[in-house]
Amino acid sequence: MQRPADRSIAVVVPSRLAGGAGRKLFVEQAIEAAGTQAIQRGFHLAFFIGIDLDAQIPSSLGARPDVTLARSQGRSQASAINAAANAAAAQNHDFIALLEDDDQWEPNFLAWALACLESCDFVSSNQLEVDAEERCVRVNDFPTPSGWIMAADLWRKVGPFDESLRWHVDNDWLGRLALSGARRVHLVEATAPITLQSSAQVRPWIANVLTQGGPGSTVRRHLSSRPLVRRTVHQGSGMHQIATNPMAAAESQSEYRQLISRYGRIPW
Repeated sequence: MQRPADRSIAVVVPSRLAGGAGRKLFVEQAIEAAGTQAIQRGFHLAFFIGIDLDAQIPSSLGARPDVTLARSQGRSQASAINAAANAAAAQNHDFIALLEDDDQWEPNFLAWALACLESCDFVSSNQLEVDAEERCVRVNDFPTPSGWIMAADLWRKVGPFDESLRWHVDNDWLGRLALSGARRVHLVEATAPITLQSSAQVRPWIANVLTQGGPGSTVRRHLSSRPLVRRTVHQGSGMHQIATNPMAAAESQSEYRQLISRYGRIPW
């Protein structure tokens, strides 16, 4: 049997190059965790780290041959993602996956996602949220970018994040994804509801994916009892700022109104 040609996954990581005292950078921890992925032979990972225009690069990161550092033209997460994803797309990698630097994939995330991509165009995932001490907080069913993976051609088709938005660039991108006609799978844990009727009763954010994600959106279970993405929640997160800062909350509501005007809904 002929061995399939090697295929590459560009892992796009926006990073402020932050980390706890005496610990590795968050982005280094995310890269290490990604390196443990249980993927079949023939796939390899390359990391594209999107950093601020004036970021100071630590030697431990700059010396890695599997890491490309892409400076953005600003200081936002959207501009960092765009810089890294555009660099990856320019190198003709087969797939682009997004991963925030303080989040981590479970070892089987890519295996499940790649299997789904054999019959769809885009995969997202829910997350297990943990605090800074790695204590479980909750399951979050929103499709945050840390669970996104797609063919590089789809990134080129949908286009970069809208850098004029601050809080809800992911919702806007998902709205354009739906307009593209892409077929999408949202991965959830083995015991989660996956139909609109059952999820609307007990897991309404899963229902939102089905009703607000566009006509090509479906939900699929994997075999793990917990989500395949682990998300760290802390006081510096955007959602925490929206919840505690009245100015941020007002900006968030303004962006929601823009999204409703663009898409007729808040895309999920």
